[in-house]
Amino acid sequence: MQLHNFNSGPSILPPEVLIQAAESIHNFNNTGLSILEIGHRTSWFMEVVQEAQQTVKRLMDLGDEYEVLFLQGGATMQFMQVPMNMLDENGTAAICDNGVWGNKAVKEASIFGKVKVVSDSSDKKYTYINKDFELPSDASYLHITTNNTVEGTQWHSFPQVNVPLIGDMSSDIFCRPTPFNQFDLIYAGAQKNMGAAGVTLVVIKKSILGKVSRKIPAILNYQKHIEAGSLLNTPPVFSIYVSLLTLRWIEKEGGLQEMERRNKEKSDLLYKTIEELPQFYCPIDKVDRSIMNAVFFLTDPEKEAPFLALCKSEGMIGVKGYRTVGGIRVSMYNALPLSSVQAFCALMKRFAIDN
Repeated sequence: MQLHNFNSGPSILPPEVLIQAAESIHNFNNTGLSILEIGHRTSWFMEVVQEAQQTVKRLMDLGDEYEVLFLQGGATMQFMQVPMNMLDENGTAAICDNGVWGNKAVKEASIFGKVKVVSDSSDKKYTYINKDFELPSDASYLHITTNNTVEGTQWHSFPQVNVPLIGDMSSDIFCRPTPFNQFDLIYAGAQKNMGAAGVTLVVIKKSILGKVSRKIPAILNYQKHIEAGSLLNTPPVFSIYVSLLTLRWIEKEGGLQEMERRNKEKSDLLYKTIEELPQFYCPIDKVDRSIMNAVFFLTDPEKEAPFLALCKSEGMIGVKGYRTVGGIRVSMYNALPLSSVQAFCALMKRFAIDN
């Protein structure tokens, strides 16, 4: 039976990336050593880091005013590392609470100073993104979650503000052309569109650093990581290498324009199928629907368990909604082929006929 991997993260990777990564475990670049064995300060691994950094900048069309870091701790670490490095004692962290992850960013930032939730979508159970907001006059930065994995919403244009713009792009990094230079700091856990779990991409405009007076531990200080070239401590070597392989794959396949074309084709097909079948409905505002994570429900809640059982029997992996939301969630990251979405839509139609 063919499996279709709709997991929300860690998620599907391109088959050729898996093959290359597997080969590197036995023999990395014909060195006779495993990628799991090489020293992180060897020229072999330095070349991996440098190529990965250059490829990120190329895909993002960013210049030397930005630095690319490969850190650890996931987006969860960034929820506190951002305010630790950027929230001045006299300033306010302006944050958009459009879902679970934005809400977590609010809680972590409040440990370091004042926080103002400027956009709150909880009044409608996070089924839309509130874009009508104003920043406080003392805002140190604005933080947004560009794609809300749990709720199925996504920013399709970004706020124009006169303070540093911070983007948690963990679940939609590199899914489409984006004005990356509109952001002053971008972070993303790699385990959705960019590689294996264990490494976090941070892209940062150097000029925004050094503005806070608090003492920052070296391991949490962006400037120290920049000075050390992402080698301040032992990095997740294998995860960074898998990210490099995935970045190469994105470029080889046609770059971000091609990723967007494929992702829109997949998401358009799924949303169209949902709307055609009365047994299913999607409560997310159409203008804010995510092309990465479609969240929807059955009109008869008692049919949800049988539908999920059918999905499991047909090899549809990872389609049960997040525990606090329920329903169905279909994640359609870059590496997911159109054929998987076509198979899922055919299954939906079959279920609708039988019910």
